[in-house]
Amino acid sequence: MRRYQRSTLLFAACLTGLAGFVDALAYSSMGGFFASFMSGNTTRLGVSLATGASNDARIGAGLILSFVSGVVAAAIIGRSRPHHQRVAVMALVTLLLGGAALFAPYHPVIVPLLLLATAMGAENGVFTRDGEVSIGLTYMTGALVRIGQGLAAALMGEGPRWDWARYLGLWLGFGAGVITGARCYAAYGTGALWIAAGAAAVLTVGARATQRDTA
Repeated sequence: MRRYQRSTLLFAACLTGLAGFVDALAYSSMGGFFASFMSGNTTRLGVSLATGASNDARIGAGLILSFVSGVVAAAIIGRSRPHHQRVAVMALVTLLLGGAALFAPYHPVIVPLLLLATAMGAENGVFTRDGEVSIGLTYMTGALVRIGQGLAAALMGEGPRWDWARYLGLWLGFGAGVITGARCYAAYGTGALWIAAGAAAVLTVGARATQRDTA
């Protein structure tokens, strides 16, 4: 991440905020399932299979498959539009979030939730290098590990002293998004999905400004 400019890192923190917001909406509406945290959904899937909770198992499996589908779609779109990859991927994310908001009043909650998971899988395709994700945007375990490693290196006088702060910014962005998403869900219910779609649209415009910073 140290190769990216500060403006790009700020943009990345905003994207983690969007992921946290969406995850809070999914968790609040589905009683413990996630749109971006696939480790949690895998745990739910495994426990459900072990205990015979077939409906929960189907939901968990569906969310994981939707997330992977979003990753695949973003990778294909990104490779077909290499000079506008970030904008193209964020446009896909915006469309998926808008679809979730549009269908929420008319379909069972699982349909919008699957679209949310697909959107979060796609969002991870915003930052890529040599075909690999260079900044993870929807899962914070890796960021926390990097924070710990960076702090250890700083304490031992090895490497940049504040390198870990970049990952802290991602984690703080995600946490702020979760808090905001939970409050918006409490106030607007599934109508808060329109806020997520609107934020994604704004970030799609922001993606254009950072496209040249490809590290």
